[in-house]
Amino acid sequence: MAEPSTELKKLAAVATDLEFPIGVRTKALETLGNIGTHEALLVLLDMAGNDKLTRKERELALKHAGGIIKSIR
Repeated sequence: MAEPSTELKKLAAVATDLEFPIGVRTKALETLGNIGTHEALLVLLDMAGNDKLTRKERELALKHAGGIIKSIR
């Protein structure tokens, strides 16, 4: 599996850093969804499996991952 780009790593770090406010983390998740690449999809799926995030954040990661899958078809 390919290593995510530096930008994706930074967005994932922001989205999973619990010291950031929820709004900032949510915006990072949305940005990952808007990128829409296969790499972003993998990062979002990894985040959906992160039990340190809130349930709502994990569901949002899945929602954006699903959006990427739909757009690829």
